[in-house]
Amino acid sequence: MPRHAPTPARWSALLFFCLVLTGCSLWPRANDAGPDDDPGTPLAFEVHIQAPDALRPLLEQHLDLQRFRHLPDLRADELERLRDAAAANARELLATQGYFSPEVQLHMAAAALGSQAAQRITVQVAPGPRTQVTQVDIRLQGPGAHEPTAERLQRRLQSQWTLPTGLPFTQDGWDSAKQHGLRLLQTQRYPAARIAHSQADITPAQQQARLAVEYDSGPPYRFGALQVQGSARYGSDAVRRIARLPTGGDYSESALLDAQQRLTDSGYFDAAFLALQSDAADPQAAPVVAQVREAALQKLVLGVGASTDSGLRLSVDHTHNRLPWLGWRALSKVSMDRNTQSINSDWTALPDDNGWHWFTQAQVQRDATGSTMVHSSRLRGGRGKISKRIDRFLALQFDSADSQGAGAPPSSAALSLHYGWTGRYFNQHTNPTRGWGLAWALGLGHTLRPERDPYVRALARWLHYRPLERVGTATQPGRRARIAWRAEAGAVLARDSAPVPASQLFVTGGDTTVRGYGYHSIGARTSAGQTVGGRYLAVASAEWQRPLVLDGAPSDWESAWFIDAGAVADRVGDLHARVGVGAGLRWHSPVGPVQADLAYGVQERKLRLHLRLGFSF
Repeated sequence: MPRHAPTPARWSALLFFCLVLTGCSLWPRANDAGPDDDPGTPLAFEVHIQAPDALRPLLEQHLDLQRFRHLPDLRADELERLRDAAAANARELLATQGYFSPEVQLHMAAAALGSQAAQRITVQVAPGPRTQVTQVDIRLQGPGAHEPTAERLQRRLQSQWTLPTGLPFTQDGWDSAKQHGLRLLQTQRYPAARIAHSQADITPAQQQARLAVEYDSGPPYRFGALQVQGSARYGSDAVRRIARLPTGGDYSESALLDAQQRLTDSGYFDAAFLALQSDAADPQAAPVVAQVREAALQKLVLGVGASTDSGLRLSVDHTHNRLPWLGWRALSKVSMDRNTQSINSDWTALPDDNGWHWFTQAQVQRDATGSTMVHSSRLRGGRGKISKRIDRFLALQFDSADSQGAGAPPSSAALSLHYGWTGRYFNQHTNPTRGWGLAWALGLGHTLRPERDPYVRALARWLHYRPLERVGTATQPGRRARIAWRAEAGAVLARDSAPVPASQLFVTGGDTTVRGYGYHSIGARTSAGQTVGGRYLAVASAEWQRPLVLDGAPSDWESAWFIDAGAVADRVGDLHARVGVGAGLRWHSPVGPVQADLAYGVQERKLRLHLRLGFSF
């Protein structure tokens, strides 16, 4: 019998059904009334717009005439003036969409029987032909026009212009295109760039728009010294090493924001703001001011959570940002759930000038692995580096493990050297919809007891989001559908009798691996039929994710269909896949995706509900 029985299928289905109903209750209703639709509000007149569907919302929302409907004491002459002004107002609105020769007629008549208004004003609009962009002239002046990179910069402005020839002219499109070009300059080398001149020459008779814009680049800037404000505990040097601003390099807004993000992510600061001094006397060494607010020296966090894999989870986290004498940062945690109880502490030094930092970790854990309970301890120390997309570490590690249960492997210990590399190339950190990630780790070890044997441990993970068609409507395009491909493979290479610690072996199954199966329920099989950690791991998954359109508009909800497969064994030839298939719902919350999946384990022939919050790779 497995140590933890899975949730019965009928309870899984019931919980899944309740989740769906809860999500549906959050969807907006199409018949929700706004304040202007209050049936008790008196109206001086009604306004009825007769225009093409694409233009009617613009006139209904922005026509000045609409604002005076709720003035019941309007005189006849005032209403006449409003009606006359409405035609000119409508033409102005249509011009912003590229219609410069529309026909606008207004008619006033008695309102229909039963209406609250006494009169009805009908606005009839025939927009006529739409003006197209026929010419775009983009010029660059200032120091940027005389640098060796001027021609490349000019091509970049031209290629990324957002209102090219052939597109309909709109005022919003014209304003947006000019600002987009300006941002291209301001975010890379030229933060003081400005629009020196712009003109939209409209010829209504020919429906042509000739656009011209001239940018003044201003001088190119380079990062100067970092000036720190607000850091009393760690000093300016620590802020500089954490931020890793490329002093002496060309100004880049993304580099500035990356440095700012590193400060806020470090845990040493509650807030950080970096700003370039664009009025510096020497643009080639412009100072950067870093305003920081230090986090509390110590922090205690009590946590409560739950998952379908491990049930109720309780945790206590303690942070000490500057240990006495050593000056390192310590993160300590006690965590308990149905399957795992652990105590661990991570100590980390401030990074050096190259971004590398020293660290040490200690952990004691009791974990349900297959049919056994593994008591393990680990000590690790080494150096690591965390950058925008790539994390690396090199560490010496001591492992000790003692397994309890029928057919459990003997207690053992090992010393190993590990190198790990993780690359994340996703478009977002919390809710990725495209991109890929790859992680691998290689360890060279030697068992210490009960026998001495060398071994090699390798593990690799891969995740790729492939975008598909965009889901939404013609006027409100939403996110793209996508396929998420996932794979994981691992191997421990050693003599068959080598006593590799159980904590270095592989198990799988659960919310984040093979759905439809319990947490760590897929492993190698002993002669007695018990599930234990194995030396070879293979996992693969394919998931189709499609955004949902609700009430005719894109929403934050998605549907998902998936198939997972995973296997663990002590020999490659003994790998036999356990397959899970199912469907689920996704909600893109501000803190990450909330996932609910109902999966069927093909080999177990049971349904299982899986709930998960957040994204991690």
